[in-house]
Amino acid sequence: MNKAVFLDRDGVINIDKSYVFKKKDFQLNQGIIELLKYLIDKNFKLFVVTNQSGIGRGYFTELDFLNLTKHMKLIFEKHGVHFEEVYYCSCKPDTDCECRKPKPYLLNLGIEKYKIDVNKSWLIGDKETDILAANNAGIFNTIKVMGKEEPGVEKYTVEKLAEIKEIIK
Repeated sequence: MNKAVFLDRDGVINIDKSYVFKKKDFQLNQGIIELLKYLIDKNFKLFVVTNQSGIGRGYFTELDFLNLTKHMKLIFEKHGVHFEEVYYCSCKPDTDCECRKPKPYLLNLGIEKYKIDVNKSWLIGDKETDILAANNAGIFNTIKVMGKEEPGVEKYTVEKLAEIKEIIK
């Protein structure tokens, strides 16, 4: 069995500027490259799991999202960071779909395909829906990056990504 870290995109990997889909608006969060390299050194597989309701709302297209995802992956690959998968839900929040967090569907895709041990795995998010999705998938090692929301059901909170190295050892 493998261990993994599932990461939300907006608010964790990059600065959340509301509906980021243009390269010029994509700005990495301070410390994300160093954190991901650290996690790879600890033999974690990395996954991105993100709600992208801007697609469903018509703010940008799925192709816009895929182009930005390609750009993001190229940035990280230059630093030796590889994501196994980037899973996303394009549905609007009021849509009763199976893939939108806090439902666990997207995490379960990675868990099943890559034979992930949920007890040794983590989720890093910035919203309660991220944490609940992990819990719903059986991942209880959760970290909320503090920003827009108050603490909730997560196991740990951090102000800065660098603090995560003290939690995941």
